[in-house]
Amino acid sequence: MALMLAGIAVMIVTSIIFWMLLPRGGKAHRFVGTEWEPYVGVAVTSAVALGLTMILSGAINVASAQ
Repeated sequence: MALMLAGIAVMIVTSIIFWMLLPRGGKAHRFVGTEWEPYVGVAVTSAVALGLTMILSGAINVASAQ
C-alpha cells in the first residue's frame, strides 16, 4: 500500500512540475532551445514511468496479499 501511495505522490509532483514547464503568456519556458531541453523531457518521461510502475507494483502487492 505504501508503494502505491508513493507512486501516486510521484505522479502528483510530476504533474505539477510538468504544468510549471508549460508555456505561459505566449512565451516558451527558458529551457526551450537550450542544451538542457532533451534532459528535461527525459526526466519528466522517466518520472511518469516511475510513478506508474510504483502504482502498478503497489496494486499487485495489495491484490496478492489478500
